[in-house]
Amino acid sequence: MTQQPITSLLVANRGEIAVRIFRTARALGLATVAVHSDPDADALHVREADAAVRLPGAAPADTYLRGDLVIKAALAAGADAVHPGYGFLSENAGFAREVSAAGLAWIGPPPEAIEAMASKTRAKELMRAAGVPLLDPVDPAAATAADLPLLLKAAAGGGGRGMRVVRDLDTLKESLDAACAEAASAFGDGEVFAEPYVERGRHVEVQILADSHGTVWALGTRDCSLQRRHQKVIEEAPAPALPDSLRESLHTAAVAAARAVSYQGAGTVEFLVAADGRPYFLEMNTRLQVEHPVTEAVFGLDLVALQLRIAEGAALPLTPPEPAGHAVEARLYAEDPARDWRPQTGVLHTLAVPGEAGGTVRVDTGFADGDTVGIHYDPMLAKVVAHAPTRAEAVRALAHALAGARIHGLTTNRELLVRSLRHPEFATGQPDTGFYERHLAALTEPAPDSAGRTALAALAGALAEAAPAPGAPLALRLGGWRNLRSQPQTRRYTVAGTEHEVRYGPVDPGEHPGVRILSAERHLVVLEVDGVRRTFHVKHNSNTSEVYVDSPFTGAHTLTPVPRFADPQDRTEPGSLLAPMPGTVVRVAEGLAPGAAVTAGQPLLWLEAMKMEHRIVSPASGTLTALHAALGHQVEFGALLAVVQEETPA
Repeated sequence: MTQQPITSLLVANRGEIAVRIFRTARALGLATVAVHSDPDADALHVREADAAVRLPGAAPADTYLRGDLVIKAALAAGADAVHPGYGFLSENAGFAREVSAAGLAWIGPPPEAIEAMASKTRAKELMRAAGVPLLDPVDPAAATAADLPLLLKAAAGGGGRGMRVVRDLDTLKESLDAACAEAASAFGDGEVFAEPYVERGRHVEVQILADSHGTVWALGTRDCSLQRRHQKVIEEAPAPALPDSLRESLHTAAVAAARAVSYQGAGTVEFLVAADGRPYFLEMNTRLQVEHPVTEAVFGLDLVALQLRIAEGAALPLTPPEPAGHAVEARLYAEDPARDWRPQTGVLHTLAVPGEAGGTVRVDTGFADGDTVGIHYDPMLAKVVAHAPTRAEAVRALAHALAGARIHGLTTNRELLVRSLRHPEFATGQPDTGFYERHLAALTEPAPDSAGRTALAALAGALAEAAPAPGAPLALRLGGWRNLRSQPQTRRYTVAGTEHEVRYGPVDPGEHPGVRILSAERHLVVLEVDGVRRTFHVKHNSNTSEVYVDSPFTGAHTLTPVPRFADPQDRTEPGSLLAPMPGTVVRVAEGLAPGAAVTAGQPLLWLEAMKMEHRIVSPASGTLTALHAALGHQVEFGALLAVVQEETPA
C-alpha cells in the first residue's frame, strides 16, 4: 500500500459506480480520469470526469477487461491511483499487481488476498481452516437423490453466472454442462462445484473494512435475499429479524475470514442463513459491493473515502461508529420481469426520482435524460436508497419514491419493486431467496382496473399531443375547447401490444364518464377522475412519435400511434424464431443444422444481452428448415434466427 497522498484517480469501470466514485473523489479534491469503450463515448461517467481515455472497441473483453490498456490510460492521463469499482477487473489479482508495478496506487486489497478468495472452492478450504461454518461440498459424479436439490456454482465468478439449481438427477449432466459453458464464457474458467441447495434460505452478508495496521471493522449486516436469477434486486441494512447471537456470530466469522487472508480495504463476507438459523459461508467479495450505500447510510460513512485513506496508509479508529436507523436499496433495471426478465435497450428519455433533494432518498445512476441503454452492459439504470429511523419508514419512503418516479422510454422493473416492497411477506422482515419463485406471477399481474387506467393514460397522451407548442398552454373546460373546433377528436395508440382508441371533445362527454379535463399542456395534463384531481406527466419522442405518460395513479405507459412499429411476428412465416432483444449468439445447440428434427421447448440457441443469457427454444416439434444465426453473431431485435416447420399430425 502506498504512503503517498493520492492526487489523481482513474476509475477502471463505467456507469453508476464510476459516477459514484468520482463524486467522492471531487469532494476530497482529487482529479478524476474516466476510461470508456466506444459505445460509452458520451456516457455520464465520461462527462463527469476531468479527463477521459478511449478504450477502442465495444465488448468488455476488448475494453474494460483489458488491464494493459487501463494502466496505459492511467499513465497517459497522469493519474497516480486506480480504483476498480466492482465487476470487470475488480477481483483480478494479476491486474492489481500490474497496477502497483506501474507505480500506481491500487485502491483495493492486497493481490494475495484477492487470489486467496478468487476461487470459491479454495476460499472454502481457507474458511474451514479458520473455523467459519460451511456447507459440505457434493461430488456431482457421485450425487444421489438424497443429495437433491443441488446448487451448481462457478468457482471463479459471481453475479448469478454459471449457477443452476438441480432438482432432478436426470437433468444434472445437462445443467452441469450448461453451467460450465456459461462460467467459461463469463470468467474464462469453466470450473463448477456443487453444494446442497438450501430452500428458503436468507442471503445475509457482513461489510468489513480493514487497514494496514491490524484493525478490522465489521460494519453490520445486510440482507440481500430478494434476487432474480441469483442476482440481487433489493438489499437492506441491518438484516432484519436476526437474533443478536446470530448477528454477533456473523460478525465474528467475517472478521476471522478477513484476518485469515490479511485483508485490507473494503470487502464483504457473504453467508446463507438456513431456515433453522444456521449460517454457512458462501464467498468473500474482495471489492466494494453494489449495495454498499445502505451500509453508508446506517453508519454515516463514505466507504469510498475510507478506501482511499486506507490506500494512503491511514489507520482506522479502533472501533467503528454506532449504526443508526435502517436503509433499503432497490436496483432499478431496464427489463421486463413479466417476460422472463427480458432486458430492454433504447433511449432513456426521462429518469427522475422524487425525494432525493430532501436527503431521505439517494439515487446512484450512470444515466441522464436522453442517454441510450445499449446491449453490451448490465441493464441497471439506478440504485434508489431510502434511510429512516425504522425499517417500516425506510421501506415506505422507498416505495413512495419509486411509485412517483418518472421513467420514460424503456420498460423497467419499477412496478415490481414497488409491489415487492409493499408485499406482506417482505413486511415481516424475513423474505428468502425463493421470494420471486413463489410470488413473481402475482407481482407482475396487471393492476386492478388496468384497462381503465390505461385508457386514462391514453386520454392524457392524446390531450398533450393536441396542445399547442411548449410555452403556450391550452386551457380546457367541460363546456368546450378554447381555440379548437367542437367536433370530437380521435387518436389510436397501441399500449403494451393492445390497441386503444381515444375520443375526446365537448360534444360527447360520455366518452369518459366521471372525467373532467382541468388543463392540458404538452408535458402536463390534469384530469379530475371521479372527483379526484390526477396529474399526468407526458414526454414526446419526436424520432419515433411515441408518447410516454406516467402518473402515481396509473403508472407508466408508452403510447405508440397506430400503425407505427408493427410487431415483427406479424410479417414472418409461421415457425420463425425471432430475436427477442438485441444480443450476441453465445451458444448453438450441438449438431443443430437445417434438416435436424427438434422438439417443442428444446433449446436451440443462447443469446447474451446485458450480462444475461437467454434461451431461444423451438416453438413446436418438427424440422429445422433454416438457421441464420451462428456463434458470435450480433443480432438486432426482431432478427430472424431460425425457422421450424411444425410436423403434421398423423
